[in-house]
Amino acid sequence: MNKHRVLILCTGNSARSQMAEALLRHIAGDDFEVHSAGVSPTAIKPEAVDILKENGIPSDGLWSKSIDEFAGQDFDHIITVCDNANENCPIFPGKAERIHWSIDDPAAAEGDREQRLNAFRIAFDVLKEKLTLFCQRSCRFPTA
Repeated sequence: MNKHRVLILCTGNSARSQMAEALLRHIAGDDFEVHSAGVSPTAIKPEAVDILKENGIPSDGLWSKSIDEFAGQDFDHIITVCDNANENCPIFPGKAERIHWSIDDPAAAEGDREQRLNAFRIAFDVLKEKLTLFCQRSCRFPTA
């Protein structure tokens, strides 16, 4: 079986795209080969890992990657989760479906730890809703 190849992009590959990568793997199971990257990668935010754990989603194997690592590869879907990544996304070979979701950056949240975690929870919930709909449209067997 050929899996759908998905690349999820944001600026730093530190929060939104990392949560989306883990979420899509969790939601879609074996239907997708999922990767994430950043146009200017940094380190994964601990809050992103905390929110994944809070929702029972493994964060094992996640690390910040550069979009350059995926240059020249074919993807079925390229999802940008921030405007900067959408504007700076290179052209990939093949006929990848480009999808753009402008999601507020939880890494930019200020305040105490609980306020920052709430920003990550909001981003997580938005990603979960969008990825569930995406998977229902793209998976062989729609999720419940």
